[in-house]
Amino acid sequence: MSISTDEERAGMQKISDAVAITLKEMREYARPGITNKQLDDFGAAILNKLGANSAPFLTYKFPGYTCISVNNEVAHGIPSDKTILQEGDLINVDVSAELNGYWSDNGGSFVLGEDVHGHNKLVNASKAILKKAISNVKGGVKISEIGGLIENEAKKAGYTVIKNLTGHGIGRSLHEEPHEIANYPDRFNTTRFRKNSVVAIETFISTRSTIANTGADGWTLTGNKGGYVAQHEHTIMVTDGQPYIFTALNGIWN
Repeated sequence: MSISTDEERAGMQKISDAVAITLKEMREYARPGITNKQLDDFGAAILNKLGANSAPFLTYKFPGYTCISVNNEVAHGIPSDKTILQEGDLINVDVSAELNGYWSDNGGSFVLGEDVHGHNKLVNASKAILKKAISNVKGGVKISEIGGLIENEAKKAGYTVIKNLTGHGIGRSLHEEPHEIANYPDRFNTTRFRKNSVVAIETFISTRSTIANTGADGWTLTGNKGGYVAQHEHTIMVTDGQPYIFTALNGIWN
């Protein structure tokens, strides 16, 4: 999507506020002893209150309203009554939704309670890398350059990146052009960011794996070499200078 009117910008802001608030409140609601299904139901109620429709449910009939991945799950974790959240768990919540024909996406990983397993170093690296990546996005910059920056920063911090999960264009549907904003410098991708376009930039920073494989349930992704992954994501509008962050209310950098 390319924003050309005040109405389009307002529409993107409204849905972005909805997903950002939902993500922030889900993170604050999460606590040891509840199931990730309870956390998902909590998020679904917020989206409903704000008039937004769950994007994964609407688009793919995903068995949940948000994606909640716990510990070794990389992404697309299915909310379940059997998954009880524990102190020190590495949790990723990804919230995407639609409202009045506009779509927005955001996500964030966090450690639940005390960092008893030492995951915060990974989480903080993912946050910092996303911030640096977004600060370098502007019209005319090659998408592969941002991928190179992400992978280089991950390597400097002692991590790898997941290469088959990417950011993407968004706005009038969940996934639009550009379809692959990778976390590494894909030399075959010569596409450049366009001013006024809306994109979701996301990191997938890993302790060990480089590929995410789909599990037996057809949804949940885990790393090809094990380990842990932290993801953080904002929906932004590309400008000639610093991008405009639609999902700033999620507070993932706080």
